[in-house]
Amino acid sequence: MKFWKALFLVFLLYFCFLALYVAIMLTKPVRIQKDTEVYIPKGASFSFIASTFKEKGIIKDENLFIITGKILGIEKKARAGYYLITKNMTMLEVIKKLLEGRIIEYPLTVVEGDSLYEIADKLGTINPEFKEKIWQLATDKEFLKSLNIDSPSIEGYLFPATYTIPKGMNIDEILTMMVKKFWQVYNEKLINKTKKMGWTVNQVLTLASIIEKEAKLDEERVLISAVYHNRLKIGMPLQADPTAIYGIKRFNKGVKKTDLKNKTPYNTYIIKGLPPGPIASPGLKSIIAALNPANVPYLYFVSRGDGTHEFSTDYKSHLSAISQIREESSVE
Repeated sequence: MKFWKALFLVFLLYFCFLALYVAIMLTKPVRIQKDTEVYIPKGASFSFIASTFKEKGIIKDENLFIITGKILGIEKKARAGYYLITKNMTMLEVIKKLLEGRIIEYPLTVVEGDSLYEIADKLGTINPEFKEKIWQLATDKEFLKSLNIDSPSIEGYLFPATYTIPKGMNIDEILTMMVKKFWQVYNEKLINKTKKMGWTVNQVLTLASIIEKEAKLDEERVLISAVYHNRLKIGMPLQADPTAIYGIKRFNKGVKKTDLKNKTPYNTYIIKGLPPGPIASPGLKSIIAALNPANVPYLYFVSRGDGTHEFSTDYKSHLSAISQIREESSVE
């Protein structure tokens, strides 16, 4: 009986010392001189993860790391991607990061009215190569076809939203994710409405992008939409200022009178009807406005300079509105 008690005591002391050793090892800072990035590929076993961490000098006891990881189920929970391990982290914090799958990610926010140029700039802050690579894919017919896009380019189909981009994600994967978001928003209900109207998705999106660039107030979107719908019905040029500079200069530089003569397939002062594709990424409100124009007879509108517009049904009234707005501006 004394023998078994003594054996039990030995095992108890052994496990106590083992638990103490594990606790000390897990709470000690990792042994690295500087912050280190570790890449874990998709489908990697935990043994591979442990081996990679040891190669980087992050862990000393590979077996302890593997045992702890398997107990906690890290092998099934660790996401593929890049992990940032800082030199002040403890092993417990490293394990927790793996358990939570906290890989290096970058936020990418596309706002309503952003064109490919603005989106390319934003992608360039994540990876400088993306700024150039986006243009290689933007007009690639096979790539566009794979995304169900029937348009000259991907312009307009990169839906405005905030995206989380994992480090290491390829540009084609990023663009695919953004277009997928567009098709989630442009759902079956909107597609049916598009078909009922006798338009294509590309035509609706093209008009929506023009509305997005013109409208400042939500309540005016349907009115601006009505102006363009009314013009299209009677074969009148849209004469939308933002189309005159698309592909030539950025929208934030404004439109001058000389720009209205730019000879491009998008300039609605030169062409009749809609441009061949969108000129920016419209939001849902502009898409809905393009599909649901107000029932008004307006054919003209002019900016009051405060975000609102004056709408007119005929050219004479339009000229009068322009004159009045100029007089009011000069008085101010």
